[in-house]
Amino acid sequence: MTAARKPATGDAAFLAAYDEVITAKWPAGTRPAEVSTPYGTTHLNCHGPEDAPPLLLLPGGGATSTAWYAQAAELGRSHRVHAVDLVGEPGRSVAGERAIRTVGDLNAWLDAVLDGLGVESTALCGHSYGGWTALQYALHAPHRVDRLVLVDPTGCFAGFRPGYLLHALPMLLRPNPARTRAFLAWETGGAALDPAWLRLREAAAGFPAARPVTGPRPSPEALSALDVPTLILLAGQSRAHDAARVAATARRLLPHAETAVLPGVSHHALPLHEPTAAELSHRMLQFLDAPASP
Repeated sequence: MTAARKPATGDAAFLAAYDEVITAKWPAGTRPAEVSTPYGTTHLNCHGPEDAPPLLLLPGGGATSTAWYAQAAELGRSHRVHAVDLVGEPGRSVAGERAIRTVGDLNAWLDAVLDGLGVESTALCGHSYGGWTALQYALHAPHRVDRLVLVDPTGCFAGFRPGYLLHALPMLLRPNPARTRAFLAWETGGAALDPAWLRLREAAAGFPAARPVTGPRPSPEALSALDVPTLILLAGQSRAHDAARVAATARRLLPHAETAVLPGVSHHALPLHEPTAAELSHRMLQFLDAPASP
């Protein structure tokens, strides 16, 4: 692990907005770090005691690691938080010559990140696409995942609602700040998002990004064999999918899963929606700090 450096991609406005969120919203003592992998250099924002149990946080698509600012201080009281910028996504990670093209590549990349951090096993948490990534990794290397937290994960237990995809299409086909802003306003029901983070999210619309790795939902057989303790926290007002349906499917397929629906919050308002942030942190810590089952 080395000290952080600037990525080779991303314009000045994006980088300035990124640094503004870190400076203004992340707790004192946050430190940047980089880990070299076969797929490029991975940037992380780290907080908490260096000798505390590790917790790896994966953001949703386009959100960057900075989106965990509302949880970093609380989680960092009992864990060494490592918030990751996904390679190929907006952020300060730098993609290498070897691209991440498959689920196998994605898992090998996370293996290399943990190796670079010197972490044998970790608690792992992901939001949205980061939740799908975290679940795929837990299925790949359950021995390296102590506990798994999925925050309104997509592509894991249910598909997207057609209306969500229809509203997202203009932003996906021709991304720009105005379309990003309009989509987030629609999905969150006009929730007040932090202005600094919203500027970063809009600036990310022009960030050079690779096509994200996607795939089918994990099979029922694979999920039923997963013995990693898992917490699934769902957004009650998510327009991405039906929270009740996701919860019911997860309980049926995952033998070691707990589920809870957080009312009054949408998919994209997580994990930084101020009225919900404390409850989200509380539920995560209650799960992460609970004694291991005998």
